[in-house]
Amino acid sequence: MAYYDSPVVTRTRSVTPLTPEMSKILPYVSNKTVSRHFSSNGRSMDVGHAKNYFNPASKTVYSRYSTNDWGVSNNMNFGLSDRERSHAERLRADAWRAVKETDARTRNRQNEVTRKLGERVCDIAHWKSEINNEINAMQHETENLKEYRRMLEKAYNDTTSPLHIAEECLLHREKRNGIDLVNDDVEKSLSKEVTIIKRCQGRMKKLLEKAYVQLKMNRAAQHNLEIDSKDKHHAQGLDDRMQQLRNSSAGIGYYPGIENVDNTITIPHSWARYSEENIMRSQKERAASERLRGEIDGCLRACASEMWNIFNGVNNAFNTRVRETTDARNKLQAHLQRTMQEIFDMERNIHLLRKAIQDKENPMKVAQTRLDERTRRIHVEICHDPVMKSLTREVNEIRESVRLLKEKLKSCELSLARLVKTKATLEHDIGVKENSIRIDSQYCLGMRKGFPMDPKVGPIFQMPTC
Repeated sequence: MAYYDSPVVTRTRSVTPLTPEMSKILPYVSNKTVSRHFSSNGRSMDVGHAKNYFNPASKTVYSRYSTNDWGVSNNMNFGLSDRERSHAERLRADAWRAVKETDARTRNRQNEVTRKLGERVCDIAHWKSEINNEINAMQHETENLKEYRRMLEKAYNDTTSPLHIAEECLLHREKRNGIDLVNDDVEKSLSKEVTIIKRCQGRMKKLLEKAYVQLKMNRAAQHNLEIDSKDKHHAQGLDDRMQQLRNSSAGIGYYPGIENVDNTITIPHSWARYSEENIMRSQKERAASERLRGEIDGCLRACASEMWNIFNGVNNAFNTRVRETTDARNKLQAHLQRTMQEIFDMERNIHLLRKAIQDKENPMKVAQTRLDERTRRIHVEICHDPVMKSLTREVNEIRESVRLLKEKLKSCELSLARLVKTKATLEHDIGVKENSIRIDSQYCLGMRKGFPMDPKVGPIFQMPTC
């Protein structure tokens, strides 16, 4: 069956003289009588112009034509037949040419449509291939970003252990006593370590949030690509089947008015632009994802380096402080030993002074007894002789010696008391130093023997990091 392009859709079994095209070409004869063709000059001749004849057989009057009228009518019918046959031959020739032309035009148009369908299938296959390649690349990038996010989450969780240890060290060092409660390099380093770890946690948390958002953007771009690929797969299958469709194929049929149905929403330029924009968006998100992975990698390396450096710095400060405190304790112990020796010597000296004072009692008694007895002399014998002068001088000297010894004894006792107090101070300071050494060396450094980081985080966050 043929299919025609015409403003008015008219479908018939075949082109016949009754079609609108042929009805316009052929003359329409309304009067089928012979008298319609009698006039040679174009005038119509009706039956009323025929002569009346009486038929004696039937005894009625009939209209009858003449022989001349009969001959004219035959000649006119012959001429009309010649003209109509000639016109019919021309119509048949024109119809045959029309059949050939329309058949060739139909075949050419069908071949052109088939070729364009093939080109369309190739275009769809090209964009489908580009989209599928981008989908694969996006899937690979999304998996890489998920792995980096997992490593970042692991590293973020593992920073809680060194932070806890640093804070525990600060709390333990609050248990120091007395003069050892100083804002030393260890405390400054610990505070700096806490600050660095918290800053690293903040950077990691921000990157985790960015990674979460980027994964959503990656999935959105991939979803659009998958929808586009699915649509193109459907269109490719449909157009491929239409390309293989032939006149002898099964399933073909008429769909009246389908050529007037236009349900298209794009043109070739916008169609290609849509896929191109989806690919460009995916490439843009993929590039952003790669940059984010670079930021995560740099953050992990920077945080690892900073935390490792401050960890070593704090440990070095601890070791230096422990050495300084140990040296101070050793010096205090040496001073304590010397002080205790001095106390021993001072106590022995006080004992000697007390014995010396006690030893002055008998000479004083002897001298005073002599003076007392000599006061019992009588008359002129009561003489201020040299003996009297010597005895008086002896008593005064003994009294002065006792006074001087007592002063020395008092000074020695005061010195002994100060030495005892110094000893107590030294012992207390030694206890403070030992407490500080125990806190720094056992409690703090005991927790900081190894870097508190899980080595299974990954090669990026292993220590040390250059």
